[in-house]
Amino acid sequence: MAQRTKIKDILHAQTGKDYTVMGWVRTFRNSQFIALNDGSCLANLQIVVDFEKMDAAFLKRITTGAALKIDGHLIPSQGKGQNVELTATHIDILGDCDPEVYPLQPKKHSLEFLREIAHLRFRTNTFSAVFRVRHALAFAIHKFFNERGFVYLHSPIITGSDAEGAGEMFQVTTLDLNNVPKNEDGSINYKKDFFGKATNLTVSGQLEAELGALALSEVYTFGPTFRAENSNTSRHLAEFWMIEPEVAFADLTDNMNLAEDMLKYLISYALEHCAEDLAFLDQRLADEEKQKPQQDRAEMGLLEKLRFCIEHPFERLTYTEAIEILKNSTPNKKKKFQYLIEEWGADLQSEHERYLVEKHFRKPVILTDYPKKIKAFYMRLNDDNNTVRAMDILFPGIGEIIGGSQREERYEVLLERMQEMHIPAEEMSWFLDTRKFGTCPHAGFGLGFERLVQFVTGMSNIRDVIPFPRYPGNAEF
Repeated sequence: MAQRTKIKDILHAQTGKDYTVMGWVRTFRNSQFIALNDGSCLANLQIVVDFEKMDAAFLKRITTGAALKIDGHLIPSQGKGQNVELTATHIDILGDCDPEVYPLQPKKHSLEFLREIAHLRFRTNTFSAVFRVRHALAFAIHKFFNERGFVYLHSPIITGSDAEGAGEMFQVTTLDLNNVPKNEDGSINYKKDFFGKATNLTVSGQLEAELGALALSEVYTFGPTFRAENSNTSRHLAEFWMIEPEVAFADLTDNMNLAEDMLKYLISYALEHCAEDLAFLDQRLADEEKQKPQQDRAEMGLLEKLRFCIEHPFERLTYTEAIEILKNSTPNKKKKFQYLIEEWGADLQSEHERYLVEKHFRKPVILTDYPKKIKAFYMRLNDDNNTVRAMDILFPGIGEIIGGSQREERYEVLLERMQEMHIPAEEMSWFLDTRKFGTCPHAGFGLGFERLVQFVTGMSNIRDVIPFPRYPGNAEF
């Protein structure tokens, strides 16, 4: 197998030479032209077959989905649609594919249908493009932080704490559910469990990342996180990946600068390294938009939207300023918002965030200084005792894409906030220790990786940007 040349390489290889390629059949026309794809790129390689020299029964086995090994001679193509083609000198069928039962026939399939056969959907143009872009973005994340001297920290997946009351948690246990050990008061005796205490799947690596940052200065986590919320929406998953940098000796401004730099870096990397896939996804989205009523169509195409985000400095304003803009906006006055903005303290919805980005400022927006009552306990309290040093970054078409804050580094203030929010201090003693022993200003943020991939690829459902989506009622594959 070592002599195999990938299709992405052979499309730019020297003609007049012999090559061996391997891949899966997309189509086989007129018993003469095989469109072969190996997943290395969006484009297929055209294989020209001399059917008169081949056994008819063998040719019938060359069906959509079959895996082939082909030796051949690369020549300039005489036909339209490709620059080169491979004239086959020998074909081996590595794996047959029965066209009577193979669910991926050469026709358009709905995303809902493909979700049901997620183990095969990688073979379609759409999903091969999406997952090459996902790979590029994941690589770019590590590249971005590595170039800036950050330490990659692996935070635990199994945890005994809830990072922020961020949502329902999945419990982890080895107890016999048919014979659960109980205490005298009838409560579950977790001392008999594997870890000797109640444990869950993590909702965030942030608190552990803070511990790392307060010794290593700059760290980031990038791993799976879990929410056991019964959310059947196009923007929520039960299992998703999070990027969470934490930086010591940093304030909210440093945090905003890092987040803006990172987003622009990642989008620029995708535009440079995934040009073919993004051009395909741009056209796919344009075709999808044409099926919608005029008033529901997006103002920008995919590539236009991506360039929009890297070409404009992000607008920065406080939550209080945003509330005034929204209260006085035409959609609010004409009651076009589903959630009307009537007073300071309202929790902004996606429709409000998108209005600020797409209509009012027409550029990405960073909102800061939110009311403390709608934000987490660890966010630094402002001098007004009413707002916290939080920040959210809002993008076109999606709303919030990053949430973060300057962290509360003052021991007494943090302890008081935990008491206000009924977070047991004794369970968080390890976290409080960092505020007792050499505390310092520090900041960080979280980026849901699938939200980023969804934005960059233009896919409308978050279940289509993770290989095997986990959501209520579904844990297939």
